[in-house]
Amino acid sequence: MTHTRLSDNDIEAIAKGVIDRTLPKANWTHAAHFSAALWLFRAPGIDPFTDMPSLIRAYNEATNTPNTDTEGYHETITLASLKAAQHALSEAAPEASLSAILARMLSGAYGRSDWLFTYWSRETLFSVEARRSWLPPDLADLPF
Repeated sequence: MTHTRLSDNDIEAIAKGVIDRTLPKANWTHAAHFSAALWLFRAPGIDPFTDMPSLIRAYNEATNTPNTDTEGYHETITLASLKAAQHALSEAAPEASLSAILARMLSGAYGRSDWLFTYWSRETLFSVEARRSWLPPDLADLPF
């Protein structure tokens, strides 16, 4: 899957746009989710696992996306994606740019928005329980 390479400035703008709820909804893409996650991991004073859920919920509300049992915020997808971003950062050199790390992620399995279906069945991943709280994979263990 081909993605436009985002610069570190683009990645920062996406993350700050989510934080201050100014990112246009059309720009909240698969790549943007990983961009925000990567940036948050390097931002001082932020714990992505604690802060990202409330940031996404607030962003959704600001862009008229309800957080319900069928749309909006999804806990299992968010935490799995954060774990993937954290793993990508841990494998990268400390001086690696977020742009390079994101490009590497998106050129591999994480470049596909359906990457989670390697680990979760559709039924499990789209359940109300998975949306509300972390559900471990039911098909295969995460590789990190």
